Amino acid sequence: MVDDGAAMVAVVYAMSSRQRIINVSLSENMTALEAVKLSGLISKHSEIERYPLVLGLFGKKITHDHLLQSGDRIEICRPLINDPRDMRRKFIASGRVMGQRDEKS
Repeated sequence: MVDDGAAMVAVVYAMSSRQRIINVSLSENMTALEAVKLSGLISKHSEIERYPLVLGLFGKKITHDHLLQSGDRIEICRPLINDPRDMRRKFIASGRVMGQRDEKS
């Protein structure tokens, strides 16, 4: 990518095996949703439309109408497969701790 001084934002979609990062030229009063649409990621990854579109900015949830600034990183969030709280409860019920490896006999 060549940096010509233009204001840019990155739109990111992370899959389980790889991630896509698309840089979009920032226009005045651009919203997070507009940047996502301009990135073309929704049309390239149809699974995004199966669930409500949840967006983040550097790991924090944002609304679709969030106004962007140069250098922002908009993340398209995927739904969780398992609720981390439920997983922790299951580990505790079995006498284990999250991240603990099973000892082999």
